[in-house]
Amino acid sequence: MTNTLLALLIFCLVPAWCQFGFLPPKTPASPAIADRCFCELKGNVDECECSVDLVDKFNNYRVYPRLKSLLSKNYFRFFKVNLRKPCPFWPDDGGCASSACTVESCTEANVPREIFLNIKNKSNLFGPVNNPKLSSESQDAGKCSEGSDEELGYLNTTLTKEISADLALWKLHDDSQHSFCDVDDDNNNDSVFVDLLLNPERYTGYKGSSAQRIWKTIYEENCFKPKRGYGPYIDSTNVGDLCLEKRAFYRAISGLHASINIHLCAQYLHSHGVPGLQRWGLNHEEFQARFDPERTHGEGPKWLRNLYFLYLLELRAIAKAAPYLEQLPFYTGNETEDAEVNIAVHDLLNQIKSFQPHFNESSMFTGGSKQARKLKEEFRHHFRNITRIMDCVGCDKCKVWGKLQTQGLGTALKILFSGSFDKANPTAFDLKSMKRSRFQLTRNEVVALFNAFGRLSNSVYSLELFQQATLN
Repeated sequence: MTNTLLALLIFCLVPAWCQFGFLPPKTPASPAIADRCFCELKGNVDECECSVDLVDKFNNYRVYPRLKSLLSKNYFRFFKVNLRKPCPFWPDDGGCASSACTVESCTEANVPREIFLNIKNKSNLFGPVNNPKLSSESQDAGKCSEGSDEELGYLNTTLTKEISADLALWKLHDDSQHSFCDVDDDNNNDSVFVDLLLNPERYTGYKGSSAQRIWKTIYEENCFKPKRGYGPYIDSTNVGDLCLEKRAFYRAISGLHASINIHLCAQYLHSHGVPGLQRWGLNHEEFQARFDPERTHGEGPKWLRNLYFLYLLELRAIAKAAPYLEQLPFYTGNETEDAEVNIAVHDLLNQIKSFQPHFNESSMFTGGSKQARKLKEEFRHHFRNITRIMDCVGCDKCKVWGKLQTQGLGTALKILFSGSFDKANPTAFDLKSMKRSRFQLTRNEVVALFNAFGRLSNSVYSLELFQQATLN
């Protein structure tokens, strides 16, 4: 048990969060090592009717190139985040002192004007903030506007400020009941825009007890455990004792963790001991340390399988939300780029919709029984706690990417399991019906959803690079 716990704690070190980059000269490992690390990447993905090989081909040739291009566009590169929220679970025990941990936040001048104003003014995703119908409200305050009943904002002119504030709070409460994330308040003075391209996921040197505590807390206190006594962690030997929903939760968290570790190994800083020759690229030794079964008590390859489970889960969420996402203008004020982004989003969504063997969420939380509802609420509560744990990360750059990827997964879970999207009519979506619908995604949720899936896509692609390198 001691050796197993030690191996898991090594895996639970919060890694640096990495980004696309160029590769250094490859240092091939032996084929035997390649076979050991990738021995589980075959057959169908657990809980899914889809093979690992099919996911590899679909992602690496049809999804990854499109996402890499799309996520460089202005709409998706700016993420708003509060880096000053205190850790709700333990006192701050020190952060990362390395300059690599710091984040360069954006000023108002750095962010496209319409993105900044849309969030500042709490407007929706459906167009510019200077919509004539909306701006005329300030001129006609106190009057009834004929033919404008579809613009709910006009109703506020007949209400007192106190009642309007109460209604806003009630709506926030209703929305929170469908959320799987503890979301930052966009209007909080501590929330800042971060340019994800200027602050890429990279090795930062963040490690030690503060880093270890993050994943240890996630696995010990926020993952479901079988009733039989297996110790504080779930692994491949006892996950089968859980019900489908709890297995899915574990596989999703494990898949996210594996993906983050792949980022670290694929974009590792190689200094070569010579100033000016630092390069980011594959680190085979680090990959073996984290995934070789002989160094992880047989768990490493299974962690890699869980990446594919999470990939299919988020892929299914985007496919399910496609009718909604296809109606968004992805507006930044740059007409040329906005048109390009809309074309690119539709192209990506068409590819995703063409892929049929998705994760099947309809098999979970079935029956409508009290027990099923209780389990779903437990599921949601556990994941919300994980998003709150991200406020305890002591490295700002790690925190940005941790918050983004957990919010992206939380948005996927919201799409799949809140029930709000199921009530909508996917064949009759239009802007007016979406404004009236209870199913809403904020701009930050959309940005997080696409970027989080982009990270998984990058991890699957990186695995092929490692496999090719070890066999060369």
